[in-house]
Amino acid sequence: MAANVQDAIMLFGDSLTQGGFESNGFAAKLAHVYNRKMDVLNRGLSGYNTEWAIPVFEQCFATKPEQPHVPKVRLLVIWFGANDAAPPPKPQHVPLVHFRANLERLLALVRSPDSHWHSPDTRVILMTPPPVSTLQRARAQREKVPPRELDRDFDTTRRYAEAVVDVGRQQRVPVIDLWTTLYEAAGKSEEGLEAFLRDGLHVNEEGYGIVFEELLKAIKDNYPEYYYENLQSVFIYSFDLIAEDPDNYLELAKKRSAFATEQK
Repeated sequence: MAANVQDAIMLFGDSLTQGGFESNGFAAKLAHVYNRKMDVLNRGLSGYNTEWAIPVFEQCFATKPEQPHVPKVRLLVIWFGANDAAPPPKPQHVPLVHFRANLERLLALVRSPDSHWHSPDTRVILMTPPPVSTLQRARAQREKVPPRELDRDFDTTRRYAEAVVDVGRQQRVPVIDLWTTLYEAAGKSEEGLEAFLRDGLHVNEEGYGIVFEELLKAIKDNYPEYYYENLQSVFIYSFDLIAEDPDNYLELAKKRSAFATEQK
């Protein structure tokens, strides 16, 4: 078992999050820039909606009695909506009002002092689902064996994205509006979205590049103390150890907080 060495960033979402460690995915890039400062935990759940995700979150996020013994989750990124927006009678569909309530529930689990999972050191960022290209999605569905029908709707996904923005505004939580960002990058056309989506629903490498840049910007703007350039490495870099006193490596190589103002 790995020792409790570094605090963490937890990514919690559906397949868009699960795919974040693909080549040049946003989670892989995030882990690279936070290397030796904070670990990136990918808790992406392909196919899940917010209804199914809540009981999983309650298992993979430490409770208050557990928190002193495990790495602190300093930053929680919640990215749902792509499956919740599936049109009924699809089993993944979650009515919009329930989707909003589920997001609020996830936020309360971490932020409410009355919650068994309350974590005062955790900062939260919400991300909206990306827009869908129904043209590209319909083609991808037809190519499956056996062929399948179109399972997403452009305007429905937009409404779920707007709900994420609204929940963030009401709860005073930063929101990355990926729906708007990607749609504008696509020239506000469904056809243009194919440059950022691989099957009309899931983002491709170009899309993940935008997700990564937007996430870094949101961290820097809202939680600058957690921005990677403002953190120090938990273990001293070799060139600093050499510059200070290589004979004193036992002392210099001791774990320290990534946050220079904190003492472990």
